[in-house]
Amino acid sequence: MNEFATEFEFVLPKGYIDKEGMVHREGTIRLATAADEILPLKDPRVQQNPAYLVVILLSRVITRLGTLDAINPKVIEGLFAADLAYLQDFYNRINSVQKREISVSCPQCKHSFDVEPELMGGL
Repeated sequence: MNEFATEFEFVLPKGYIDKEGMVHREGTIRLATAADEILPLKDPRVQQNPAYLVVILLSRVITRLGTLDAINPKVIEGLFAADLAYLQDFYNRINSVQKREISVSCPQCKHSFDVEPELMGGL
């Protein structure tokens, strides 16, 4: 039987602050399904503002954030920009089918190594 990971743990750089002032940083995100990427497109908030897609999508795939009972769009809206960017990048990394590393070499010592380039914008 060939098993692979479908859920991944993360730690937010800043953390979500709930209404009681508690900071939630550790969480779990699962791999996205086709429905996770397609169904939010029908949401009126996404149709009015395509940038809202990331909010709906992340609220569907984040399965745990600290001790919060539920993850919903309001929670994602309350994230700091740094945490949202971190989660977008993390989402892209776990759901990508292509290897994102490129080989580079140091111009001084000629040592070769692989690096992962930054993604530009969006999910």
